Amino acid sequence: MTTIAIRTSSLTKTVSAIGRAREFGILIALALVVAAATVKNPAFLFSPDGWRDLLLTPSILVLVAVGQAIVIVTRNVDLSVGSIIGLSAFLTGRLFSDVPGIPIAAVALAAVLLGGALGLINGALVAFARVPAMVITLGTLYAYRGIDVVWAGSSRVNASDLPKAFLALGTGQLLTIPILSIVALLVLAAAAWYLRNTRGGREYYAIGSDPAAAQLYGLRVTRRVLTAFLLSGALAGLAGVFYAARYGTIDSQAGSGWELQAVGAAVIGGVAITGGVGTVWGAAIGAVLLLTINRALPVLGIPDFWQGAVVGALIIGAIVLDRVLAVRQKRRLIEARDES
Repeated sequence: MTTIAIRTSSLTKTVSAIGRAREFGILIALALVVAAATVKNPAFLFSPDGWRDLLLTPSILVLVAVGQAIVIVTRNVDLSVGSIIGLSAFLTGRLFSDVPGIPIAAVALAAVLLGGALGLINGALVAFARVPAMVITLGTLYAYRGIDVVWAGSSRVNASDLPKAFLALGTGQLLTIPILSIVALLVLAAAAWYLRNTRGGREYYAIGSDPAAAQLYGLRVTRRVLTAFLLSGALAGLAGVFYAARYGTIDSQAGSGWELQAVGAAVIGGVAITGGVGTVWGAAIGAVLLLTINRALPVLGIPDFWQGAVVGALIIGAIVLDRVLAVRQKRRLIEARDES
């Protein structure tokens, strides 16, 4: 029993080291992109607007990527987050325009609750109907977007309809760091602590590694799947509030395409699409890298077409690397078993 415990601990440390190495590699890639763009145009980083945009632009996607990472860790995926962002953002705008003087905190809470409820619907359909998450959330992506289109119609919320104090959140800074970036970092740190230090967080990884074994072991698989989608929806709802504060103008297409960016950020950040592997830190770094590349490539004179190609290559490379690491890990497990 002691020998097995030592080997398991060693394997866990090895996997953790690989994860840290991947996150470090993504940080290096991010630094290289920023360095190349700054050499080409020093204002990319060494200007008030450049520094602010470097931190502010990925803040909303970081929130969505964190929620997406939690879902993917459980071997699921949430393709409806873009539509949830749109609904939450429009709800935010309508509350401010229809209920003058409503507190910002109350509006934010309403948007988060809406996002959480929509995420819970996704989780219930996946957990109880036993339908693959990709199919369910693809359906709710269109369903939620349809609700948004019917609700918003051809109207839109303009910045003039929103309180100045609320819009200030989208541009305000604290010691040169955007307020939205600070909030995103706090949420990221809380999610990382939860996944790493609580039983519930560890169960997400166990479920993603082998759902059938987790069920047989007695883990609360249904509850964890529900909470994973709930958290993803709630964070998408909060992202909708940030979207309204950041951009001011909200229509029925707000948040379109963000679901693919969130999945891409998580995968690029080392969250295995097959579940059980990855961290929210990696997903957040992937989100920053993804949007920084989109800003840097035009500065480097690379056409728009190649921007999508570079991001696609990063995603494919991350998936291939996940597969290679999984094969190596399986080989080590077989060798350890043969030695025992």
